[in-house]
Amino acid sequence: MNENKTKLTEEEKKLFGDLMPEELDEIISSGLNRRHFMKLMGLASAGLLASHLIGAEQLFARSAEIGDIADLAPAAIENGINVSFKVNNTAKKVLIDSRATLLDTLRERLDLTGSKKGCDHGQCGACTVIVDGKRVLSCLTLAATCEGKSVITIEGLAKDNELNPMQAAFLKHDGFQCGFCTPGQICSAVALMKEAKEGQASFVTADVRQNQQSVILSDEEIAERMSGNICRCGAYPNIVAAIKEAQTGKNVEQTWLFAG
Repeated sequence: MNENKTKLTEEEKKLFGDLMPEELDEIISSGLNRRHFMKLMGLASAGLLASHLIGAEQLFARSAEIGDIADLAPAAIENGINVSFKVNNTAKKVLIDSRATLLDTLRERLDLTGSKKGCDHGQCGACTVIVDGKRVLSCLTLAATCEGKSVITIEGLAKDNELNPMQAAFLKHDGFQCGFCTPGQICSAVALMKEAKEGQASFVTADVRQNQQSVILSDEEIAERMSGNICRCGAYPNIVAAIKEAQTGKNVEQTWLFAG
C-alpha cells in the first residue's frame, strides 16, 4: 500500500484542526491513517447535526406560556410564512411552514393539544375544530388558509370556568368512553347546533325546499349530521341524547347509572 495514501493531506489536517483542535497535536505526532480520519469526521459531523436538532427539541420541551411558544421558530423551517388569526378569541401570529396543517399548528406551535390526530386523513373527525362558526377537519386544513379567521378549539368552549352546555350534556349522558374522539365530537356538535338554528338541511331532511327557520333535531337528523365523527367505543346513543338535551334545553332521561 502506498504510504502517501494512508497519511493525511494538509487540507485534511486543517479540517481536523477546525473541528477537533485539541486532538490535532496528537494526530501530527503519532500519525493517523485516512480511513480512521474519515470515521472521525463522520462522527464529528453527526454530532454537530444532533446537537443542532436536540437543541431545538430542548427549547420546545421547556415550560413556557402559550404566547411564548407561538414566537418560537423551528430549527429548520422551509417556505416560512407568518399567519395571523384568532384562536379561542386570542390574537395569534405564528411563523409556520406554508404546508403546515391547522391541526399541527394548534398542537405543536400553540400547545393546544385537545384536538386529536386520529387518522390524519379526514375520515374520523377527531381533529374537528370550529373556524368562523363552521366545523372543519383541521388535519386537512392548511393553517395558512386561516389568515384573519377565528378558530375555536375544545379548550375555548368553556366561559368563565363554566362548561359549554354541550360539554355539560356530554358529561351528564356519558357521551364518551376512552375520550379520544370527544373533543372533535363536542366541537362538531356545537357547530351542528348553529346549523340547525339557521335551518340548514341535511341528507335526511324531509323537505329541503322548505325554508325553515330552525330544524328540530331528531335522532335520525343527529345521526346523519354527526356521521363524520367516529366513536370507536360506540357511545353513539349517549352522544345523541346529549345533543338533544343541549338543543331543547329539556332534561333527557339519563340512560346510564354507576355500578353498585
